[in-house]
Parts: sequence; structure tokens; C-alpha cells
Amino acid sequence: MTDAMETPGGENYLATLAGIVSDVGDVAVEMARVQVRELRVLAAAGRLAEEQAAPRNAKVRLHDIALRSIAAEVGGVLRATDRTVQRRIGEARTIIEGFPSAVLAWEAGRIVREHVRAIVDAGTTLPAEMWAEFEAIAIERCEKEAPNRVRGELEILAHRMHPRSFAERHEEAAAGRCVRLISGRDGMSDLIATLPTVIAEGIHDRLTQQARAIVDTRDERAASSEVVASDARTTDQVRADLFADLLLAGTPALDDTRDTAAGPLGAIRARVQVLVPAATLTGADDGPCDLAGRSPIDPATARLLAGSTHMWERLFHDPTTGVTVSTDSYRVPSGMRRFLQARDQHCRFPGCRVAAIRCEVDHTQDHALGGATKLSNLAHLCQRHHSMKQFTAWRVRQLKGGVLEWTSPLGRTYREDAPTPAVAFTPAAPPTTSEPAPF
Repeated sequence: MTDAMETPGGENYLATLAGIVSDVGDVAVEMARVQVRELRVLAAAGRLAEEQAAPRNAKVRLHDIALRSIAAEVGGVLRATDRTVQRRIGEARTIIEGFPSAVLAWEAGRIVREHVRAIVDAGTTLPAEMWAEFEAIAIERCEKEAPNRVRGELEILAHRMHPRSFAERHEEAAAGRCVRLISGRDGMSDLIATLPTVIAEGIHDRLTQQARAIVDTRDERAASSEVVASDARTTDQVRADLFADLLLAGTPALDDTRDTAAGPLGAIRARVQVLVPAATLTGADDGPCDLAGRSPIDPATARLLAGSTHMWERLFHDPTTGVTVSTDSYRVPSGMRRFLQARDQHCRFPGCRVAAIRCEVDHTQDHALGGATKLSNLAHLCQRHHSMKQFTAWRVRQLKGGVLEWTSPLGRTYREDAPTPAVAFTPAAPPTTSEPAPF
């Protein structure tokens, strides 16, 4: 690779890029201060409404009237409706008064606005008296990860801290599953299904695989079909058409072997990647499990996937018997691939959370340049970031423990630690008595 390709435009390009990056950082700091100030002002408006009603032994009704009046006054300045401002006042009070440490961390630049939103969204599912405890743990985690990476982890943390089990709450929520039709414009409508997460994820995954199969083989089939030759649909459009075909007719309209159960599209099955702690798998714990790249799922569904379907691949790593750690070939063996999926969980470019099952296994040091096919030289990258590694000046090296160290074209380094494992083992404390330890 030439120097020109590594640094487009040479020194002038890098100097300009450095200036842009510096300006973006300065603007981000200024925006954070302004946004925090706005929240504090809106929260003060909410407290004023409360104080206005208090001297009269006001009930909720009087407080609401005072709040409406203040919201209308503020709305005139913001050019927003009083309903919108009243909602924003309520959100501001929740953030400022309910999660003050997160606001201070945001103002200090330790975390960003999206981190605060993730903390509040997850934290408010807990009783208010638990918010401070949750907030302290969440801030520490947010300082190490991008918001989209940490959101699912915070949700699971909140579920595990909740006084009621996740399984119990999921059962109640599942009773509200439904399908709704919302009329839109120009003869279009939204069909919305509220389903358990793992089912919704599976549906979307199968539609995506089928849509990609149609788009990827379009050129091969175009020679024998005028219909295919004129097919210029996007992946989203194909996915929507497949969704309608499967619900209305039971088979994809473009599957040329649709009369058989094992046709090319009909044979595609949904894939989901779930991280199940050992205690949950054995039934000793009823906490949530992590649907990688999405959100928590209930433990009963995770156990069903683990034990009752052939689509689940179970991974047991025993260091005494060994796991495939390297091979002489370029191709990554299935056992090693499963190990890497469990280790990486998602794309290993900073901030990306595309699930590992939708990523490519990349040789950190290119195989063509002598990079070995071994665990310490392999990591998952999504197609977008795999291409960035190949065709831009971004560079990466793999350190011990699966840690990736990325270097940007400006020389900035970003450490990408391996995700926290689903299960961690710690040594037991030594016995405090002289009695022999039980087996």
C-alpha cells in the first residue's frame, strides 16, 4: 500500500483533518454545557410549578394547571407547543433530580448525552430508591464504552437489580403482545407487531437473509427471466415484499422452487446470537440473557433455544482438553469461529455493536502478509469496518487477551477491550475452619 493511499492529500490533508477533529471536540464540550444548562432551567420551571401550588395545599390538579401555564410561557420562547414543553420539563426533572451524578459526569466530559439517556432509560425501570446505586455502577461502565455498546448491558444490569425477577416481568409483558395497523399517507400503512424480542429478532434475521439471497443472485438469474432482469428493488423493499409474501401466501413469490419445502429461500432459517450465563442455563438463576446486538431476553426462551432446537450451537471451553487455537489454512474452522463469536460478541471496531454472527472473521495481520489463522490474530469486523481496515489509513494490532488497539490516520489510538464474558469464574475463599472442605 502506497503512502499516498495511506494519507490522502499528504500533510495538508492531515493538518486539515486534525483541525476538523479538534473543532468537533470543542463544539461537543460547548454543546454538553448548553444542553445541561437547558435541562437545569427546564427542571427549575417544573419546581416553580410545584412551589406555586404548595402554599394552597394544592392537589395534583392545581399543580398541573400551574405547570401548563409555565409550559405555555416557555413554549412561546421556544416556539413549541405547551404539551411538548411540559413533557420536556418532566424529562428534565427526572434527569437532573433523579440522576445528578450522571449529569455531572456528562458536564465534565466523562460521558456523553447518549450515555445519560441510556442510564436514565434503564434506571427508571427500577424503584426510585435504587437509582443512585444503579447510577454509580452505570457511569463507571459508560466511561469505558460507546453508548450503543453499553445500552444493552445497562438494561441487563437494571433487570438483575430489580426486586422482581425478569422472568416474572417478561411473562406479564408477553401478555400484551399484539399486532397493530396504523394508516399512513399515499396508500401506505404501518403493520406493527409487538412480540418477544427473540421472536422479533428471528423474523427480521430470516427476512434479511432471504432478501440478501435474492439481491446477491439477481445477476445470475437475470439471463433466464425478464422479471428478474427488471428487478431493481433495494434490500429494504425486497424484505418488505418477502414479509407480505410469507404472511399472505406462505412462500416467497420469487423462490423458483417454492413448491418444495427445501427451496433456496424456504430453507433459510432465522439465526440469533444469545449469551446465556451458566447459572441461568442450569436454572439456578432467573435473570435476563443477552441477545447480542439487541436487548435482554427472558431466561425461559434462552433455555429453550439452548436445549430444544438444532439451530443452537453450544460452546463449552475446557482448558484441560483444549480448543482449536490455530490452523495452517486461511479458513477459520467452525470450532474456532464459535469460540471467537463467544469472545467478541460483536464487531470489534470502536463503538460498533453489529452482532458477531453478522460479521466477518478478520485476520488482524493480513494472512497474505504472513498473519496466522490463530485466535490471537483473529477478530470479528462488520463489512463496513473490515473495508475501512483494508482501504483506509486506519490500522489495528491485537494485544494479549483479544484486546485490539486501533490507530486513526491522525495517530489517535483507541483501545478496544474484549467484551465482558457472559460468565466469570473467581476462586473460592479458603475455609475459615480446620474442618476439611466439602467435595
